Amino acid sequence: MGRRNHYNVYVIELSEDVLLEVRFNKVNPDYIDGKLCVYVGMTGLDPDLRFDKHKAGIQSNRYAQLFGLQLLPDLYEAYNPMTYENARDMEVELGILLREAGFGVWQA
Repeated sequence: MGRRNHYNVYVIELSEDVLLEVRFNKVNPDYIDGKLCVYVGMTGLDPDLRFDKHKAGIQSNRYAQLFGLQLLPDLYEAYNPMTYENARDMEVELGILLREAGFGVWQA
């Protein structure tokens, strides 16, 4: 695998309470009621460790910290691990795919 291929994308399920946030709704105009709301990120860490850091408020995203429920590995495991460049691109692509499927998506 090598040091170069140690980056991961990850998806965190967010509580539906995030739908009360104006900024979240503004970037998700095509959200389909009842679909999941998620945070999509990338990291050089294990996704489980990164999730724990979000929840502990360590270099965390506000939505992931306040509304994060659990990781959704079925949505990202197939892509990991990868290079930094691929992870950076995949984070964006995965967010786009999920939005197109009607998910509410936040990306930092």
